[in-house]
Amino acid sequence: MPIPLNSKPINRFSMREEVYSTLLTWIMEGELRPGEKILDKELAEKMGVSRTPVREALRRLEDKELIESSANRWTRVAEISIEEPEMIYPIIWTLEELAVAQALANLTEADFRKMADANRALGEALSEADPVKASWADALFHDVYIERSNNHYLINILQDLKIRYRRVEVTYFEGSACARDSHDEHCRILEALKAQDLALVQSLIRSNWQSSLKRLQDIERETSTD
Repeated sequence: MPIPLNSKPINRFSMREEVYSTLLTWIMEGELRPGEKILDKELAEKMGVSRTPVREALRRLEDKELIESSANRWTRVAEISIEEPEMIYPIIWTLEELAVAQALANLTEADFRKMADANRALGEALSEADPVKASWADALFHDVYIERSNNHYLINILQDLKIRYRRVEVTYFEGSACARDSHDEHCRILEALKAQDLALVQSLIRSNWQSSLKRLQDIERETSTD
């Protein structure tokens, strides 16, 4: 089992959460690929921890259906389907419309600056043709108003869904759901938020996700015809 080269020693004061977070990131970013076998002993040695926190993290990831196991035989990264975006994206944009409705009255100038900074980073990543970095910047933009909904149930559901869509994007499309249009769409969302125009914001958020889904579908069609 290849261990990602960018692994770093785990802080023992927050060992369990760091082990879990590290493995989650490796799975989400595709450094641990779908179907790849996982050995807890090898992971523990590389992280400089005992096997116990690694096993605990793997159980938590299995609860999220990111890890699969067969008793006393194997543990591996869960497989994913290329059809997942068509199922996941409509759920995400519907829940984001709810999140922004709950967040609108809570947003501050500092929040708008965070969104502007994230969108600036998105534009830079697109100019550098770095789709994975662009995908992260895109997520940071949306996360601002999701967090400001102050609804931890909604936040947790969206976080879990976005882990799944990130895996699909990285695995099949190398994070290419973002395009120059994404940056411009975000600019319009931010202006509508500042204007407190909820109906327009919700429409723009839905359109933004629909555009991303269409880009993935176009990439899939082009790939299948090559």
